[in-house]
Amino acid sequence: MTYDLIVIGTGPGGYVCAIRAAQLGLKTAVVEKRATFGGTCLNVGCIPSKALLHASHMFGEAAHGLAALGVVVDPPRLDLPAMMKHKDDTVAANVNGVAFLLKKHKIDAFIGAGRLLAPSAGPHQVEVAAADGAKQILSAKSVVIATGSAVAPLRDAAGAPIEIDEKVVLSSTGALELPKVPESLVIVGAGVIGLELGSLWRRLGAKVTVIEFLDRILPGFDIEIAARFQKILEKQGFVFRLKTKVTQVAKTEAGATVSFAAVDGSGDGMIGADAVLIATGRVPYTEGLGLAEAGVALERGRVVIDDNFATNVAGVYAIGDVVRGPMLAHKAEEEGVAVAEILAGQHGHVDYGVIPGVVYTMPEIASVGLTEEEARAKHGAVNIGKFPFTANGRARAMRETEGFVKIIADAATDRVLGVHILGAGAGEQIAEACVLMAFSGSAEDLARICHAHPTLSEAVKEAALAVDKRAIHI
Repeated sequence: MTYDLIVIGTGPGGYVCAIRAAQLGLKTAVVEKRATFGGTCLNVGCIPSKALLHASHMFGEAAHGLAALGVVVDPPRLDLPAMMKHKDDTVAANVNGVAFLLKKHKIDAFIGAGRLLAPSAGPHQVEVAAADGAKQILSAKSVVIATGSAVAPLRDAAGAPIEIDEKVVLSSTGALELPKVPESLVIVGAGVIGLELGSLWRRLGAKVTVIEFLDRILPGFDIEIAARFQKILEKQGFVFRLKTKVTQVAKTEAGATVSFAAVDGSGDGMIGADAVLIATGRVPYTEGLGLAEAGVALERGRVVIDDNFATNVAGVYAIGDVVRGPMLAHKAEEEGVAVAEILAGQHGHVDYGVIPGVVYTMPEIASVGLTEEEARAKHGAVNIGKFPFTANGRARAMRETEGFVKIIADAATDRVLGVHILGAGAGEQIAEACVLMAFSGSAEDLARICHAHPTLSEAVKEAALAVDKRAIHI
């Protein structure tokens, strides 16, 4: 069977690419190794984690937050199976929704592991190997690799990978399936995944310790935002061991022990835990795709592409976590749309300067553009406006006054270079910053836009006013 396009992988990048290609008239097929569509994000990543984060936040509010609002409840009782069912139902709704969309757009779907065959004259060939061993060959003018990423292994002091059994030693997948709340949880890595899942289980009663090799949490985020956030998490009960390297994780009858050493050589230590979450990042998933046999170039594990997402092999493209750039679902979606439009003869494009990032803790963090450190290094003089949620009327009414908005603008042009929000609803508020920056807007532009009162987003307007030192409410 021959297609205009075959997409290998149906995560956010892959299924969006396929749908856009079908909208543009390309005969399209997808290949997916899972039994369900949606990739890591919908099945074992973004969607289930957000379902549990929301549910755990509701539990935390019932336990500690409602009395101050005049809502008195008995001490809440955790029904973890019911919470897990909410998570599973949310996942099912999303993956079934993707299946519906693929069918709606007349996209043929093949379940099995996809592999590029060695190049030959004519269309590209993709072998699909089903779980029962059956194989079939598909052909296409173009192939898009959209296979996402996998958990990065953590290695011990001897260089051997630490085994993840998803019962005691967990990846993010196992951390979303625990049958009971661990009394103590050690998290290796203070990035987004570790802090989100740590927040989830801390709210439900776990004692959480985070071990991080670097001297800060949330590498890549604005340092001022990350430092303030660390203090908030510590107030919530997190314990951090920074500048610390994990040297071994050993399972015991009671759970596990984590051995560690200070990066500066000042000492070693050990901590016991009921469970250990390895959250040291993700790596591109290229295993078994036949890329080497097909001659597709890789660099440091990533598929090498040009500005049009094309690999060095004509007709083979790649998007998402397997290529350069941040490993974010929405970045993969934008690339999927862009490559589909390019294949249809249009001018697909992604503005990589306006890719937001969100940490779905409470409070949330949302960021787009340059950090203060990056902006000063790249542009020299900058002006910065900040506004605290303690001075926002809606935040006071909601008792969500932690955090602030920070806007960074070029001192010469006033063009907004970066926006960083630490606070409730930050992930939704960042959207207006993305729109502003997509049109090269200035802090003055944002400051003069009327915002509804009372809303949390007024803090964004006030931060824009503060760039010119004329905030009203501080």
